[in-house]
Amino acid sequence: MRELARLEAAIEAARAELPLVRIGGPIREMSPTQYRVTGLSAVLRLGDRLGFETGGGLATGEVVRVDESGATVKPFDGRIGIGLGTIAYRMGPIRLWPHASWRGRVINALAEPIDGGGALVRGARPMATDAEPPPAMTRARIKKPLRTGVRVIDLFTPFCEGQRIGIFAGSGVGKSTTLAMIARAEGYDTVVVALVGERGREVREFLEGPLAANLHRAVVVVSTGDESPMMRRLAPQSALAVAEYFRDAGDSVLLIVDSVTRFAHAARDVALAAGEPAVARGYAPSVFSDLPKLLERAGPGVEGKGSISGVFAVLVDGDDHNDPVADAIRGTLDGHIVLDRSIADQGRYPAVSVLGSISRLADLVWTSEQREVVRRLRGMIARFEDTRDLRLMGGYHAGSDAELDQAVTMVPRIYEALRQGPESPPSRDAFGELAQALKP
Repeated sequence: MRELARLEAAIEAARAELPLVRIGGPIREMSPTQYRVTGLSAVLRLGDRLGFETGGGLATGEVVRVDESGATVKPFDGRIGIGLGTIAYRMGPIRLWPHASWRGRVINALAEPIDGGGALVRGARPMATDAEPPPAMTRARIKKPLRTGVRVIDLFTPFCEGQRIGIFAGSGVGKSTTLAMIARAEGYDTVVVALVGERGREVREFLEGPLAANLHRAVVVVSTGDESPMMRRLAPQSALAVAEYFRDAGDSVLLIVDSVTRFAHAARDVALAAGEPAVARGYAPSVFSDLPKLLERAGPGVEGKGSISGVFAVLVDGDDHNDPVADAIRGTLDGHIVLDRSIADQGRYPAVSVLGSISRLADLVWTSEQREVVRRLRGMIARFEDTRDLRLMGGYHAGSDAELDQAVTMVPRIYEALRQGPESPPSRDAFGELAQALKP
């Protein structure tokens, strides 16, 4: 009976996606990045998929603009063999059908397997890639602290189940390595990873390196930098749809997106193709409404369900942390971890700026004693960094300022204790390990 029920569900799903009567219209205009389709304006909605029959099978695109004369379509694959007069068929909005067996699999933004592991099992419930966040008044409160295993994060910007935190860094500062270390964290039922716009060679390195031990409980959504903007824009949305499926099943989900900035770049490309004006460094207004909608989907679920703990990488263009995208993301998240290039230049990894990073939920994790310890450590580090130029010029003399003497003695030892690489074992007790390292 169970197999019959699954077969019936599959037939109903196929009927919904492949109606008996197809509505189509011809392509009348083409460019390297988009097409114009006529005859469908009355039945199309923004976000609908259109299918194109090609010699290699069925290719798809998404409607990004509709007017009386036709619709503008951005293809998911820019290398499809179609021409003027090719008929485009309406396929409705994008839906995913996640299943528990997707753990351990690697898929693309359209939920097609790319790991050579065979076809995916189709779930019983469709998930929208552009779903709305849970209503604010029905969401559970965040209460449970979690350990990432990264010592500097667990000490100064602690993490909670259901929290959303960003890792802000320029290129080459260790952002992906820090994310890989967080991916080893324990305490989660499922890990969902979205690699957006990444280099192709880094995908297997990530899967077979830091994520190898947890790959059996991870779903990885990949859209490399050579793929179309539509795929890069869709990848984090698909990852969130998968995470929402496991959240609704009661799982504690760790979601890692690397990076949200490349999602914003792809969304900018789509918005400009739809005719929107550029308002801030080339970004269209819709980009700044898409970002909070995407980020708000992570977080605690409704009472009695699971949660999505989100770690979002933000690639800061030109090391400008006041970049419009970075600023918009920072204002939405529950905390931010800043990776500093000057710290990376000194060979200290993770290159976390203790003074520039903050967790808005840290008070739910720290005890009163730990809060006081962190306050004193921050003050000591601030005094050490503020007087760096003075000390380099020879203006510091030991014995003239007891607090500065203590900072000069202790801060280098603190920095050494915070040093941790991807080959290092995860931290088990950050405060205890720091205390041990600072013993005379």
